[in-house]
Amino acid sequence: MDSLITAAALELAAGDPFGALNRVALRNDAPALALRGIAMAQLGDLARAKALMRSAARAFGSKEAVARARCVVAEAEIALVSRDLGWPAKALEAARATLEAHGDSVNAAHARYLEVRHLLLIGHLDEAECKLAERDPPRLPPALQAARELLVAGIAIRRLRTKAARGALASAGRAARQAGIPALISEVENASLALNTPSARLLVRGEERPLLLEEVEALLASKALVVDACRHVVRDAGTVIPLVRRPVLFALARMLGEAWPGDVSRDTLVARAFRARHADESHRARLRVEVGRLRAMLGPLADVSATRHGFALVPHRAREVVVLMRPVEEKHAAVLALLADGESWSSSALALALGTSQRTVQRALDALAEAGKIQSFGHGPARRWMTPPMPGFTTTLLLPAPFPGG
Repeated sequence: MDSLITAAALELAAGDPFGALNRVALRNDAPALALRGIAMAQLGDLARAKALMRSAARAFGSKEAVARARCVVAEAEIALVSRDLGWPAKALEAARATLEAHGDSVNAAHARYLEVRHLLLIGHLDEAECKLAERDPPRLPPALQAARELLVAGIAIRRLRTKAARGALASAGRAARQAGIPALISEVENASLALNTPSARLLVRGEERPLLLEEVEALLASKALVVDACRHVVRDAGTVIPLVRRPVLFALARMLGEAWPGDVSRDTLVARAFRARHADESHRARLRVEVGRLRAMLGPLADVSATRHGFALVPHRAREVVVLMRPVEEKHAAVLALLADGESWSSSALALALGTSQRTVQRALDALAEAGKIQSFGHGPARRWMTPPMPGFTTTLLLPAPFPGG
């Protein structure tokens, strides 16, 4: 490798893409193409970066397996940043295997971290945790140490392990400062905001207040009966009753939780749960059936008692009933939560991350765009959607990942 390539690589590692481009911008050999691709990625021109990395992979000969594998890893990282979640994961896995086989343990670890980031984005926490637990090289560069600790923090935040998340973010901050890369330092600082801004709202006895992530963790470990409108479950510290696939039952449970210790009239329950303007005998009959189903589902935790005017929630063990709500109530909150990271997403990537159909996501995007909450650029398959981060709160509780026991 000649001196210009070596110098450009060192400048890229230090986060100086302009310095690297000054050395290799006019060269079209394979190493220069690869470095130019990385530089363009650091500058945010992801489409150009992707094209350059593919050209570099083709330019490397068949005998240069390690160089080709590194190009695949770089292209995978570009795809991840551009939220192309449909990028072939097997190609990255094969590249990682090649790097490991040739003793390039550092770049192999980087490839594995990219796999973990992909799993984290689509909410596969168990797989992400297992892959991250694989053995690392004895000495990782500071930048990779920071990347690993960010992943540890991301998993811990979604698992509601705030102490572990704070420790990982502190380690990531130290490693990022040691690496001296401003963009990495900024990424750690942005990740830390999730622990220092409200993550949810709490409603208890008619009073509402915001909660930090640590407070949410403490609430779920308390003796309170929690009607969790973030994950659509009813729970206490030891039992979780999922109602994600029973929207009517959850709507009834939430209304009863909001009214506790009082009751909710039958007419109100009918109007809100069944979206009926006027309650007739058929609605009342259906309400009796649904309340019976809810009573059976909540049996381990509470009873649904009939009162003179309607129904009330009566917990068996808990001393109080609270409702945990999203920081912002929005019909398409899950889509907004993903877009709020400031990156540009395709509708197919959003559908993959949310585990729903692309058509459903597209309807949500159209509604949000019409309301002026998001914007798009590009056309056809290249169309991307984005929105600036929403200030004042974190969207952690809206992301596609379950609470512990959820």
